[in-house]
Amino acid sequence: MHRVILHLDMDAFYASVEQRDNPALAGRPVIVGAPPTQRGVVAAASYEARKFGVRSAMPSVTAGRLCPDGVFVRPRMEAYRAESHAIMDLVRQSAGELVQQVSVDEAYMDVSAQAQGAAADASLACALPLARRLKQVIRTQRQLTATVGIAANKLLAKLASDFQKPDGLTLIREAEKVAFLRPLPVRSLHGVGEVTEKNLSGAGLRTVGDLQDYRGDLRALVGSWGPELKRFAFGEDDRALDLGDEVKSISSENTFLRDTEDRPTLRACLEEQAADIAGKLARYRLAAFTVQVKVRYGDFTTLTRQISVEEPLHEAREIYRLGCWLLAREKLVHRPLRLIGLGVSGLIEAQARQLPLEFVA
Repeated sequence: MHRVILHLDMDAFYASVEQRDNPALAGRPVIVGAPPTQRGVVAAASYEARKFGVRSAMPSVTAGRLCPDGVFVRPRMEAYRAESHAIMDLVRQSAGELVQQVSVDEAYMDVSAQAQGAAADASLACALPLARRLKQVIRTQRQLTATVGIAANKLLAKLASDFQKPDGLTLIREAEKVAFLRPLPVRSLHGVGEVTEKNLSGAGLRTVGDLQDYRGDLRALVGSWGPELKRFAFGEDDRALDLGDEVKSISSENTFLRDTEDRPTLRACLEEQAADIAGKLARYRLAAFTVQVKVRYGDFTTLTRQISVEEPLHEAREIYRLGCWLLAREKLVHRPLRLIGLGVSGLIEAQARQLPLEFVA
C-alpha cells in the first residue's frame, strides 16, 4: 500500500475567525493583538494586513505604522481553541483516526487506506475527492477556508499546503517531486533554520536544486544530519505521524543567590534563556506557538504568564522580546525576584511557511 498524507492548514486562522464572527471586518486588514497605542504584539494578521508586511510577534506599534488602516482586535484564545476543536472533529470524521494535530489550525492525516491505486501517483490522485470534501465541509459548517496539501510523506504534504494559499489544494506527485523541489530555497526544507541556511549558502547551496546536484559530503556543512538533508532534497521522508497527545515544552530558569529586581540583570538572564531555548529548538528542528514567563518572589509566591501567536517562533530574539513584553504587561517585577524563567510550548516541526508560487499541481 502506498502512503498518502494530507496536510491541512487553516487560512489566517485567528483573523479569519474574527472576520467570520464580525461581518463588518470582512475584507478589511484585521490585526489580532493589542492596539498600537499600547505596548503589545501581533498574535495574527489577516491576508489583507499581511500585504502590508504585518506578521505575528511583531510589535503592535510597528504593525500600526505599516498598516495605518488596520483594525486591531483583542485576541479571544478561548474562541480559537473552541473553533480548533470543532474543526479537528470534522477532520477525524472525514479522514479517520490517523490524525496528527500539530497546532490549533494544522493537522496531518494518513489516508493511505482510503486512497488506494495501482501506482503511487494513482493513490495520491484518489485522495483529491476526500480533500475537496474536507475543505467543503469546513467551509459549510464552520464558514472558514482551509488549504490542503497531498503527497506521499509529511515533508512534501506540508510544502504542498504552503504552496497555494489561501483556500488552495495542491498535489505533489511522486513523478514530479524532484522538479517541484528544485527552485525552492533551502530554507523550505524541514529542519533548515537560520544557521543551517547560512552554512549552506556559504558553500553556494541556496536552492534545493543546489542540494540535489551537490557532489560533496553534506556532513562537512551540517554534521551528521547531512544524509537526511540529502534525502529531503529529493523529497524522501519516512517519518511516521505522531499520534500521541503528549504536551511538549522547553524551558530555562535561573534562581538568584540574592533576590533582585535589577532590570539589566533580569534582561541578561532572559537573553541567555532565550538563546538556550532557541538552541534546543534548532537541535530538535522545532518551533513554538506559545511563550511563557515564570517568576518567583522571596516568599515563594510563583506566577506564570503566557502569550500564543499564530505563526510559530524559533529565533532567540523573538522569544526574548515576548518574554520581556509579558513581564512588562503583567507588571511582574514590582518587587525583587528569587527566580525568573522563560519557556515555550505548542511545539511543531519547524518549516518555512512562505513559498514562491511558481509551480501549481
